[in-house]
Amino acid sequence: MIRVRVTRALGSTPREAGAEMFVTPDRVTGTIGGGQLEYMAIDRARQMLARDEADATMDVPLGPQIGQCCGGRGVLTLDRHGPAPQEYADALTFGAGHVGRALARALEPLPVNALLIDSRPEELAQASGPTLLTPLPEAQIRAARPGTSVVIVTHDHALDFLLAAEALARTDLAYVGMIGSATKRAQFERFAASRGVDAAGLTCPIGAGFSRDKRPEIIAAFTAAELMARLTSSSLKKYPCNS
Repeated sequence: MIRVRVTRALGSTPREAGAEMFVTPDRVTGTIGGGQLEYMAIDRARQMLARDEADATMDVPLGPQIGQCCGGRGVLTLDRHGPAPQEYADALTFGAGHVGRALARALEPLPVNALLIDSRPEELAQASGPTLLTPLPEAQIRAARPGTSVVIVTHDHALDFLLAAEALARTDLAYVGMIGSATKRAQFERFAASRGVDAAGLTCPIGAGFSRDKRPEIIAAFTAAELMARLTSSSLKKYPCNS
């Protein structure tokens, strides 16, 4: 495996210094911004693998010479001895119905460890990606790592409330969302108050404010975007060039 790291970003560049990707003969993890710069880096990394080279440096002007219009300059360091790719945060979806399965598909290509959880084997059998069959889904919330995202879309309002209260009782989760209407949220707030749980950290409805379309795939797309915005909010930055 070759690590490709942006060590200097001068002027307008697709990614900032510190951005990394990892290249093997048949796979690329992460990105340094796409476009011709990334293609050139991948090609050079695979040359290193084939030639058993240990390290290399690339200093690339991002202009018309390589078909990019950023106008800046990127300096890349390539080495065999970098760390493994950064571990992704976990995203737990509770409920393998139509919305849960659509959300699992939406999260599959994104940089999260997505897991779809349900107590119904017949629903999980229709899902794609990693799944977990368990009669005690709330135990997964208690065992979740700090920074985990939790999305609750089960078939049972009482179970939704139980899982949401369990998640909100923690203070170290990145995102807690529950499917439902404003009325359902108000009902949950009363339920949470009776248990001494603060409901302020709950996102409900999920994926709201974008569209009134309630097809599962639409809800899933907006919820995935909402979740990823929360996970990446600490490193949000506008890049002048994305290609």
